[in-house]
Amino acid sequence: MAEFSLDLNEDQLQLQKWVHDFAEKTIRPAAHEWDEREETPWPIIEEAARIGLYSFDFISQAFLDQSGLLLPIASEELAWGDAGIGLAILGSTLGLAGIAGNGTPEQLLEWGPQCFGTPDKIQLAAFCVSEADAGSDVSSLRTRAVYDEAKDEWVLNGTKTWITNGGIADLHVVVASVDSELGARGQASFVVPPGTPGIAQGQKFKKMGIRASHTAEVVLDDCRVPGHCLLGGKEKLDERLARAREGKRSSSQAAMKTFEASRPAVGAQALGIARAAFEYSLDYAKERKAFGRAIIENQGIAFKLANMKTRIDASRLLVWRASWMGRNGKEFTSGEGSMSKLYAGETAVYVTEEAIQILGGYGYVREYPVERWHRDSKIFTIFEGTSEIQRLIIARAVSGVHVK
Repeated sequence: MAEFSLDLNEDQLQLQKWVHDFAEKTIRPAAHEWDEREETPWPIIEEAARIGLYSFDFISQAFLDQSGLLLPIASEELAWGDAGIGLAILGSTLGLAGIAGNGTPEQLLEWGPQCFGTPDKIQLAAFCVSEADAGSDVSSLRTRAVYDEAKDEWVLNGTKTWITNGGIADLHVVVASVDSELGARGQASFVVPPGTPGIAQGQKFKKMGIRASHTAEVVLDDCRVPGHCLLGGKEKLDERLARAREGKRSSSQAAMKTFEASRPAVGAQALGIARAAFEYSLDYAKERKAFGRAIIENQGIAFKLANMKTRIDASRLLVWRASWMGRNGKEFTSGEGSMSKLYAGETAVYVTEEAIQILGGYGYVREYPVERWHRDSKIFTIFEGTSEIQRLIIARAVSGVHVK
């Protein structure tokens, strides 16, 4: 087990600088363009793949890092560059997390590299959970998986929504119900390999923020996948379902295992947005003059910046703690993963709004980046569990009461 330390080691510092340089030189100059285009930034993903940032090897290294800090460090820097482009680069990681959290080692070795492809043949992955009537309440999924024993195939039917890389991904990881009476305990995850018939993109959503990240519906119409595409295998699933039918508790829920692993990294993305807005507004406050002096000399502005910085640093501490705990097998007894995502997400909204206030009218126009950062920040209080759901998880954890 790695010791928890706030002093980054040499390898972590080098990685931080490597990703920051890429964010500064490649992502930031292109951020406005891809926000306006609302399209997947393929040239930037290609460049990230060329240098090894978009790759199975890099993400594996981050997942295996004993400190647990490499992924949140990289996530913060990418989102500092631009949250939409950063998510376009990181989006496949969620599909990989679904495989790693629910699959066997053999399945991870088979499907993990296909989440990213190679620099010569880039591939994308998607993790498909949410539905029109099942967002926060994942126990209500209507997508069904039925086993065809004669052909050893699973038949998937349903529509997923709000899916990052949905429909354009080469590989989709789909959470479906195999026994609806068991709710979330009756769900399983399936890999839908590249080129599988019966899976298609539905509506593509035009969003308020993170516009460079593709978000769409995924439609499954008698989509057949081989038996070995059931993550974890059928024997394990049958055992889990039998325990659930007997009323025994299970710690394995297909969607929840992925979200538990990814929430601190999502919090780190929100942190990157907040840091970008803070740094920009700090520089502006030092240069902007009103009534004969720099506006930072006024307590009204200086105190805003003090609060912004304090919340950013507190968010990072929560994110790093949860990341370290998750990597080292420490149980989230107080909802620490949810704490990190909740606080960082709400901090990003708060800091970007304050940044707009500091810039005044300039903060409200698209010529300046703070309005884009504010638009980008809001999703971090919604996806991968709303702020309300995070508070519910934390409240249940600290009280031992099934708060509803």
